[in-house]
Amino acid sequence: MSTTIDMGAAGRSATATDTDPEGRPTIVLVHGAWADGSGWQGVHRLLRRDGYEVRVVQHPTISLADDAAATRRVMDDVGGDVLLVGHSYGGAVITEAGNDPRVVGLVYVAGWALDDGESIAALIADPPPGATLPPILPPRDGFLLLDRARFPAAFAADVPEETARFMADAQLPWGLGAFQGTVGSAAWRSKPSWYLLTRDDLMIPPPLQRTMAGRAGARVVEEAGSHAVYVSRPEVVAGLVAAAVGELRTAGAR
Repeated sequence: MSTTIDMGAAGRSATATDTDPEGRPTIVLVHGAWADGSGWQGVHRLLRRDGYEVRVVQHPTISLADDAAATRRVMDDVGGDVLLVGHSYGGAVITEAGNDPRVVGLVYVAGWALDDGESIAALIADPPPGATLPPILPPRDGFLLLDRARFPAAFAADVPEETARFMADAQLPWGLGAFQGTVGSAAWRSKPSWYLLTRDDLMIPPPLQRTMAGRAGARVVEEAGSHAVYVSRPEVVAGLVAAAVGELRTAGAR
């Protein structure tokens, strides 16, 4: 069962890592479909301002296995523990890559917290009653795009219009191999997790987000916001990351 956390209740311990003088894990940010790592700029800025070591994965969204491998390559450059943060499809990626022993926790930002043997394609094919369907165009050459005209309202309704239009025009095509890729072993079964649930999301229905967070046993923060909350409200995402780090360090100090 999911639990709601107080993001101001983060504690600290005195363990050290190779990269953070305060002993905090390195934050590794993993983008989702139809986007790239540049969308994390606001979150990156806030976390760096607060002294965190941060890395951003640039994966091609062609296959789940390859994107998980790209995430592990970024972790190879990190000395010490890692906290994985995944937005949308990036949630599936961290669910697969998070079994790495260097990973101490998972933070889902309106993310796909898939179960063993599950794919995003299967969940989208069976949406909750009354859910708004994402404006996904028919596949072309093995890739999916969102309807450009409908992208801002569906994906980024609370992002400034100019930015949302740019995001629509700059979509990274999403490979069917990623869309249909199945998780081998869900990392949330053995790692603590946190979930930022976006109540105004028109891409992943909030009831489905709640179901995924609940079965993962994630600590849940619910916020008003679109699917692009990591762009529109980076302070909320950074706050949840800080809370997760605080809980991990408090648990480690016991």
